[in-house]
Amino acid sequence: MRFLDQLVSFLLAAVKWLALPIVTLLFLQWPLRSLLGLYSREANDLGQWLFAIYVAASVTAATRARAHLAADTIARNYSAAARQWLTRAGAIFALIPWSIIVLVTSFSLVRDSTLLLERFPDTGNPGYFIIKLALLLMAFLVLSEGLLELMPPVRRRHPQ
Repeated sequence: MRFLDQLVSFLLAAVKWLALPIVTLLFLQWPLRSLLGLYSREANDLGQWLFAIYVAASVTAATRARAHLAADTIARNYSAAARQWLTRAGAIFALIPWSIIVLVTSFSLVRDSTLLLERFPDTGNPGYFIIKLALLLMAFLVLSEGLLELMPPVRRRHPQ
């Protein structure tokens, strides 16, 4: 389990840096379209698949940072043991089943898209399959985090 925790930490630490190229691509779309008249759609498509990967990892990053929107006003009054019990119950009854359902039901769709190297429908640019791969990444990270939530809290090493 320590390897899984380190793998998730590594992936989250790497993916957080995608915010910079995403913002850059969003910014460059206007000058590329208006000034050069070239490559704005390519910048948009590249930004879309980078954003999909970023969002896929953000769900787990928020869980690890305990930054989800929550009923914290009430929960902060609970004991640490009660909060830990609720966290584990959430993992057992929500995170793990949901991620398994997503992995199982979307696997063939993502596999087919990836094998075909599916392109963006409106531009024909390559990489649309990466958006679908991000769905599997998100489900894998949520499943991993759900399993890690079941482990004792001392094993946790939260990302910066």
